[in-house]
Amino acid sequence: MNLDKEQTLFQEGYNLIGGIDEAGRGPLAGPVVAACVVVDKKFVISGPELELVRDSKKLSAKQREKIFTVIKAKAVAVAIGVCDHKIIDEINILQATFLAMKKAIKQMAITPDYILVDGGLSIPRLKLPQEAIKEGDGKIFCIAAASIIAKVSRDYLMAELDQKYPEYKFSQHKGYGTKLHLAKILEYGPCPIHRRSFAPIKDIIIK
Repeated sequence: MNLDKEQTLFQEGYNLIGGIDEAGRGPLAGPVVAACVVVDKKFVISGPELELVRDSKKLSAKQREKIFTVIKAKAVAVAIGVCDHKIIDEINILQATFLAMKKAIKQMAITPDYILVDGGLSIPRLKLPQEAIKEGDGKIFCIAAASIIAKVSRDYLMAELDQKYPEYKFSQHKGYGTKLHLAKILEYGPCPIHRRSFAPIKDIIIK
């Protein structure tokens, strides 16, 4: 992973580049979490942790946690935005994802002047120049860094929710539709943090 895209934007006159990605669009329970990681012209990829930065799904949990700490220490600014299961059910997962991304930008100590967002869709009604990049978490450093921040932050939130609803084993599957999770839903029924608009939760409720 290199800073080629970020360097191109710096040469075009932008000073603060924000990479945005999310974690938690697919699970049956819990929030969707977006992260924004901002880098400037002085930022360099140095040290073993930053050299490991890539799509969070290609890293182990231990690797992600180590990299998470270094990104927070070395990036110009890092912030997350969270939309819980209620918002997801109310406005749908895509709109909740966009809202979480906007929340992350709003939380920034420094506002980026250009946004690189993972995926094929731009963030609607964003008053900043932006570019949507398909599979950006595998190509662009600041997006990959954001994917790690989002994933670790969401895993932490799911571990907290596991304390509240221990019978569902959220710390193990993080709310995704694994065999274990589906078995627990069948055993105990949906709990308050399950997404009512997602199958099979909505089918169970209808029954």
